[in-house]
Amino acid sequence: MSTFSPGRRRILQAGVGVAASSVALTGAQTQPGRGTVVAQIVDTSPMHQDVSKDFLIGSRAAWQDINSRGGLRGRAVQHLSIEVDGSPASLRAALAQVRDNTASVALCGTVSAAAASQLADLLRNESGGLAHVAPWLQDGGEVDDRTFPIFAPRPEQISFALKSLSTMGVRELGAVYATQQDQALHHESVERTAKAMQLRLQTYQAGQDLRELGQRLTPGTPALLLFLGGTPELARFTQGLEKQSRQRYVVALADVNLSTLAQMGAARRTPVIATQAVPMVTASLPVVRNYRDVMARLFDEPPSSLSLAGFIAARYTAEVLAGMDGAVTRASVLTAFQRRAAMDLGGFRIAYTPQRFGSTFVTQSMLSTDGRVIG
Repeated sequence: MSTFSPGRRRILQAGVGVAASSVALTGAQTQPGRGTVVAQIVDTSPMHQDVSKDFLIGSRAAWQDINSRGGLRGRAVQHLSIEVDGSPASLRAALAQVRDNTASVALCGTVSAAAASQLADLLRNESGGLAHVAPWLQDGGEVDDRTFPIFAPRPEQISFALKSLSTMGVRELGAVYATQQDQALHHESVERTAKAMQLRLQTYQAGQDLRELGQRLTPGTPALLLFLGGTPELARFTQGLEKQSRQRYVVALADVNLSTLAQMGAARRTPVIATQAVPMVTASLPVVRNYRDVMARLFDEPPSSLSLAGFIAARYTAEVLAGMDGAVTRASVLTAFQRRAAMDLGGFRIAYTPQRFGSTFVTQSMLSTDGRVIG
């Protein structure tokens, strides 16, 4: 869902379930071992379930739409979603489940970013050839020959968001990490990007109370703050900033939903800018129009950038599979993706860089002080 109350995480945790063994079958309800299976590993831990649920809904909508139109090569694709709790043990168990299902030909749309990063590390030690396609892997580290990211990495998003502000004379940046895990995952890429843009960096780690952190910032804290965390955490942080006399600007990345942020009571005196690694959900591009039509037909959900990302991940995977010659096996699917052919997916262009990222596309929106989302 994209619209929720401040208690959404508690509701989702009760309704979705976070057991690593929980499996949901969508699309064609075929039996394991029959037909083509594309697996999706979904992190429903409390810190990541907001992002993961939206992303999964978009992927689910795409596969159901594909199957309603005859599937691939006249056969339905089984979309196998496996929920994990974000722990290494649950990820290993999920990967074993995919590996042991002989009909599974690829992983598509692993989410959250933390789970996708951990899964990429696990796959490096796998002897079999399993393609890891379109994960929500947004860090700008090394990408191996089994992982095929199609969304702009975090350094690209940070550079895009800060470029216009740095040209206005901003030379200091505060990096606020919602959790220690966020800091461990992203601090290296944030430091590297700040150095490249010649910005002095100050780092803040919130611990448990983000509202308190926002309240206790000093006049010496940079006016420009980069926030690394999810929507509920950002809402609490901006509520703390409401007590500050100095005007500050907060930049968030693609894991944040600005419409939801406004509904959760974000501070109205603090402008928030958020990047997106996909087009605006109101765009006229064919893939976005198709996404809106499918979502309206299959789900009672408002459009969101995260579900659009999940939709694009599934559509990209389907296009590569549909273009294959011969038998569809793990080895042949991996070979097909390793060609990394450029593709125009209904206006969203995927063309791999030398660093093996499929897109550098970034746009941004702003939550204004009067609560409007401005594209």
